[in-house]
Amino acid sequence: MNQDRLRFDLADLADEVTPVDLRDRALRTSRRLGIRRAVATSAAALLVLAAATGTALAIRPDGSAPAPAVPSVTSTPPPVEPTPTPPVEPTRAPSKDPSPSAGQPRSALTGTRYYLEQTPTRSRIHAVRGTQDQVVHEVVHSGSGCEANTLSVSPDGRQAVWVQDSTDNNMSGVLLIATVEKQGVRTLAEGISCLGSRPLRWQGSYLLMAQKKNGQSVLLDVPARQPVPGDPGQETDRCWSADGTWLAAVADGKPYVTDGTRTRQYTYTPPKQEADKWGGWEARSVSMDGRYVAVGWIGTDPSRRDGSFAVVDTITGKVVDLPGTGEVRSVLFSADGTVLLRRGTGITVLDSTFAPLGVVTEPAPTRNRALLAYLPVS
Repeated sequence: MNQDRLRFDLADLADEVTPVDLRDRALRTSRRLGIRRAVATSAAALLVLAAATGTALAIRPDGSAPAPAVPSVTSTPPPVEPTPTPPVEPTRAPSKDPSPSAGQPRSALTGTRYYLEQTPTRSRIHAVRGTQDQVVHEVVHSGSGCEANTLSVSPDGRQAVWVQDSTDNNMSGVLLIATVEKQGVRTLAEGISCLGSRPLRWQGSYLLMAQKKNGQSVLLDVPARQPVPGDPGQETDRCWSADGTWLAAVADGKPYVTDGTRTRQYTYTPPKQEADKWGGWEARSVSMDGRYVAVGWIGTDPSRRDGSFAVVDTITGKVVDLPGTGEVRSVLFSADGTVLLRRGTGITVLDSTFAPLGVVTEPAPTRNRALLAYLPVS
């Protein structure tokens, strides 16, 4: 009786139990484990990426996908254009250098001046910048021969040229060239005359006009060391601007200036009282625009002359009224448009309109030297 009762109760309990498919449960369990692994793997990857990019990520404690942290925002202001500063005119404060030219404006002469020193047995080219005076080339000779009459420096200060005396009584020789401040001498031409007020004439810094001993002119390409093809012409008293653009010369007894496309004749009558003492006059320096020429006397003997005494306006034919007092020793038009007006003990620096910019006092040893060239600071 009791056993039957127990059997019936167990049967009823079995009817209430839901059968379970073990295969299906195993698949569901495997799927949950796979999802958890994928989530963990994604979280680890995001952490690595966050470390590489510097982005903070918050990982949820329940292991679900990480939520990105709120990004930090960097605010970049719009670019602001600087307010243009009006140009300030340079002040002409006195130089603080302890030198004879301490009172000159710093902007008066900032480049290099080239002077020619002559002694009975040597001709030297000096480069003067500020208070520094350096001999950059020296030629030894026997006296007042071809070397002393021809030694010159190119407008850029890089080359020195001169005629080495031959055996024809100081009338011609070999034209030589040397790089300033370097050893070595090269031959440019032979049979070159060393007579005249300025036997060698630079056209810029790469062309040189000379005269053969037969009187024929020759234009030389200095770097190539050979004559320029073509007829150089037979104009006399040639002189070029510092950059070689404008030529002042004389043709058929008439002075003129030209840049190759524009030609302008001009007239000039020198002071009669002075003219009677000399063998004529010629252009010694030409302005960069070709309007003005500095003129100098030609000696009655065939020796060099480097100075000038007046400036002529080739448009009006009038003499320019130069500022200052005292005898004018030379006027040099430089490549930067300034004008070096040399008197007694110093140089008055003028702008292109001949207005004074400053004064440079020359030391006593420099006063007796010819001013050959001026190279502005580039």
